[in-house]
Amino acid sequence: MPLRAIVFDFDGVIANSEPLHLRSFQEVLAAEGVELTERDYYERYLGYDDLGVFRRVAADRGRVWNERHVAGLVADKALALEVLERSVPLLFPGAADAIRRAAAAVPIAIASGALGFEIRRALQREHLTSLFTAIVAAEDTANSKPHPDPYVRAVGLLRAARGNLEPRDCVAIEDSRWGLESARAAGLRTVAVAQSYGADSLAADLVIPTIAALDLHLFASLCPL
Repeated sequence: MPLRAIVFDFDGVIANSEPLHLRSFQEVLAAEGVELTERDYYERYLGYDDLGVFRRVAADRGRVWNERHVAGLVADKALALEVLERSVPLLFPGAADAIRRAAAAVPIAIASGALGFEIRRALQREHLTSLFTAIVAAEDTANSKPHPDPYVRAVGLLRAARGNLEPRDCVAIEDSRWGLESARAAGLRTVAVAQSYGADSLAADLVIPTIAALDLHLFASLCPL
């Protein structure tokens, strides 16, 4: 089968964590006297990693936050997120089974703007960590999505572990335009999961309604021999 690897985004694809990220950002920003609405988060900031969100909010609101202060906000937000995660199921319905199906067929990886310990914490709760050949998190690249760096690094790690592999042999699974732009720029085929945004707003090679609908036969057709 021409499909040789799958690279998953994490938040919004595997983990139903975007509402929790929003609440965490709102809590931390409220202490700074900044209101973050749900609409602004999904329209303006969702595609950034945590550093990017706080930097972008500061620029948009005319705040002068140095890097030390921003790092402190990121740490506070991570603590708030951990507390919220304790009380709710984190993965989308069917996500764990979809990951197991994919891993049984081809090597799989993650390319995400989430922090590495947040990704691994969620995967360990479901005993899924060992299924991933590589995990690329926010701290692993100089630039976050929509830059191609996360997907370039993920494909490089897959290639190092599994032999000759080109981006065109891989499918990226994303939920946002920022992630899809990142994957396309890195040369991967794209599948959009309409869990965070409507299907008509996602420009991808294939759009599926939920991660539970993952169909490897359809994915394989995206990668020519």
